[in-house]
Amino acid sequence: MTNRRVSPSQTPVRRAAGLLAGLALGTALLAGCSSEGASTDCRLDSCTVTFDRGVEASASILGVEAKLIGAQGDQVTVEVAGEQLSLTVGQQATEVGGLQVSLDSVTDQQVVIRVARNANS
Repeated sequence: MTNRRVSPSQTPVRRAAGLLAGLALGTALLAGCSSEGASTDCRLDSCTVTFDRGVEASASILGVEAKLIGAQGDQVTVEVAGEQLSLTVGQQATEVGGLQVSLDSVTDQQVVIRVARNANS
């Protein structure tokens, strides 16, 4: 039987390599989302987009563009994947391009929508 000694310096090197790989993956995931006049909070299969009202707001999420077109009361019009949708708070999610889009909230300052991959696709 051969006893193999592992150099103590290999363990920190492996940890550093793992950390760098994790950072690269995180950066790649975040690079898939961009926004203007909006903020995004994305998970693997869904994103919450908070649009600022009164500006041209848009976000690129889950491979599609989402734009705030207008808002009046608790009803908003958004464009997702090239299709305009009218959404109301509390309404069941609307399907567009393999995604489920729903309106979470509307205030004088912001509109919050949720965009999720359709589980049936």
